[in-house]
Amino acid sequence: MPGTPLQRFFAPCPRGLEAALAQELETLGALGARAVPGGVGFEGPFSLCYAANLESRLASRILWHVGQARYHGENDVYDAVRRLPWPELFDVRRTLMVKVSAHDCPLRSLDFITLRIKDAVCDAFRAKHGERPSVDTRAPDVRVQAFFERARFDVYVDTSGPPLFQRGLRVQSGTAPLRENLAAGILKLAGWEPGVPLFDPMCGTGTFLLEAAQMAVGQAAGLNRRFGFEKLANFDEGLWSRLREAARARQKPFAPQPIFGGDRYGDALQGAAENLRRAGLEGVVSLKQGNVLEANPPSESGVLVTNPPYGVRLGDQEELAAFYPRLGDHLKQRFAGWRVYLFTADLRLPKLIRLSPSRRVPLFNGPLECRLYEFKLVHGPMRKRAAPDTAPPPP
Repeated sequence: MPGTPLQRFFAPCPRGLEAALAQELETLGALGARAVPGGVGFEGPFSLCYAANLESRLASRILWHVGQARYHGENDVYDAVRRLPWPELFDVRRTLMVKVSAHDCPLRSLDFITLRIKDAVCDAFRAKHGERPSVDTRAPDVRVQAFFERARFDVYVDTSGPPLFQRGLRVQSGTAPLRENLAAGILKLAGWEPGVPLFDPMCGTGTFLLEAAQMAVGQAAGLNRRFGFEKLANFDEGLWSRLREAARARQKPFAPQPIFGGDRYGDALQGAAENLRRAGLEGVVSLKQGNVLEANPPSESGVLVTNPPYGVRLGDQEELAAFYPRLGDHLKQRFAGWRVYLFTADLRLPKLIRLSPSRRVPLFNGPLECRLYEFKLVHGPMRKRAAPDTAPPPP
């Protein structure tokens, strides 16, 4: 809308997905999207944060930039935060949490500066209303985040609430669940599009399958959850209702799609089935219990994406050292014509699987350094061709 003031936002994401997230945000109307390590900064009207929270599959949060200042010590930080118009941003009856992170910050204690920021926010309310918001570190209404560099800090209000990878769908999770936005990013990096056969033969509780099914039917990532911006003073309930209804109207029928999942363990597959059922997507995905080493391709060509096990203990590593060569042989023999993407923290995988990756994309699952390995399987022997680690290109 002409004349609507632009706001600044920052969207954190799993490291390695920044370029893909910048492109996604641009399709939602973001202006000046710029990828930096760990996320994407962008601008737009405040209503853009509604759309980004609702539609983004890759962002972890959408943070609204409300202030910036230079500092030398804790008092400078307190004074700068105290001057921000907090009583205009949310009601004093809302509960509050403050989180601080820093890079190359000279302050001695981040815990102390967190308390000083909290005091500054509460003192601004006390000066205007004679009372202050309560603190809730478990499930606050409003989350304030501050990011410190050596001489400057930025203050944000979190418009998401719980992180965006919590879609409000999954009830079952494995021992080391893959975050939903990372799974969605891997599907993007793999170049998978709805209508192309997709197979996860070690699907666990089905994170890849859930994300692919939602993409296939055009379901907005955040359609089934609530958001932090609903607790802010400027919340436009009418606009938000129209955006959600428009997203529902764009959904396609939940009809069967060429999306297939399998797992050796029945309890994991039962968890995947329950997650799909809860999301209303059980009719979209086909599940079948079975060992990956005996799996047949569900079509002549397609995309295989999976997160194979990786060991931490010595016994696990020895077991996997025997498993990977058998997996490589099976893929070569049965899945010629397919593009295979293996996401793992086990950097031994290419050597042990005895296949030559055409691409290696560094990614992080939380703090854990991982790789997404791409294998283009062809009939006949695989050529030995080294592939260097590459930053992920836009999908």
